[in-house]
Amino acid sequence: MKTKLMLSIATALTLSACGQASNENSVGSSMTLEKAVQDDSRTERYVKRDEARHPVETLEFFELAPTMTVVEIWPGGGYYTEILAPYLSESGQLYAAHFPQNSGSDYYQRSLEKFTDRIQTEAVFGNVEITEFAPLTDLESDIAPPNSADRVLTFRNLHNWYMSGGEEAVRDAFKQFWRALKPDGILGVVDHRLPKDASADAMAESGYIHQQWVIDIAEQAGFELVEASEINANPKDTADHPNGVWNLPPTLNVNEGDDAEIYKAIGESDRFTLKFRKPTTQR
Repeated sequence: MKTKLMLSIATALTLSACGQASNENSVGSSMTLEKAVQDDSRTERYVKRDEARHPVETLEFFELAPTMTVVEIWPGGGYYTEILAPYLSESGQLYAAHFPQNSGSDYYQRSLEKFTDRIQTEAVFGNVEITEFAPLTDLESDIAPPNSADRVLTFRNLHNWYMSGGEEAVRDAFKQFWRALKPDGILGVVDHRLPKDASADAMAESGYIHQQWVIDIAEQAGFELVEASEINANPKDTADHPNGVWNLPPTLNVNEGDDAEIYKAIGESDRFTLKFRKPTTQR
C-alpha cells in the first residue's frame, strides 16, 4: 500500500511538472504572426498595405520563430516593426538597425527621431533595441553583436544603397549582415524587381533592381541561396514609370496631368523575396 502511494505521488508530481513545462512552452509561444498582424495597435495606414505586402506569408517564408534574435534593417516608420516587436517580445529579441544618429541627412534625422519616439512611448515596442546601420560608414557599433542573430531582414532597401553608393555599398551591407548572423542564420531580402530584359542602367534611378544581380552579390559575400519566392510578385507592374517605383502606391508621386488612378490600379511594386543562409562551414 505504501509503495502504491509513493508511486501515485511520484506520478502526480511528474504529470504536474510536465503540465507546468507545457504551460511554460505555450506561454513562450503564445504570440503568433497572425495575432501580431491582427493586433489593434497597428497603424491603420500600415494595415491597409498588408494586402500588397503579405507580412504573415513573408515572415513564415523566412522561417521566423518567437524565440529568435532578429535584426530589421532600416525599419523606416515601423511597418514591420509593429509586427516583429510583439511577436518577439516574450522570448526573443529585436534589433532595429536604423539611420545613424550623427547622419548629416535631415531626412535620416527626422525619421530616426520619430521612430525612436515610438519605441520609447508605445508599449507594443517593449523589447526593441535601436542600433545603427549605413553602408560605407564608419560607425562605432554593429547592427547586432557578432554571430548573435538568427535572422537579418531587409525590406525594400537595397535599391537605396545602390542608388547612393553603387555596388560597393551593397557589398558592404552584405558584409555587415554576415557579421551579425549566426552560422546557419537566415538573411531575408525583399525589394522592387527590375525585369530581366531591362537595362541594368535603370537600377541607378528607378528604384528597381535585378533579382539575379542581388543573388550574385549575396553569393559572392558567402551566402547560399535557399529559395526565391513569388509571395510579393505583382505581374501588373512593368517597372517602367516616369518617376520610377515612386509612381506607385504608397508614394504615388504622379506628374501633373497624369492619372493617379492608373498607378493605383497597378498597386504596389513587383518584388522579389529571397532567402539566403549563412553556411555553418565557411569558405
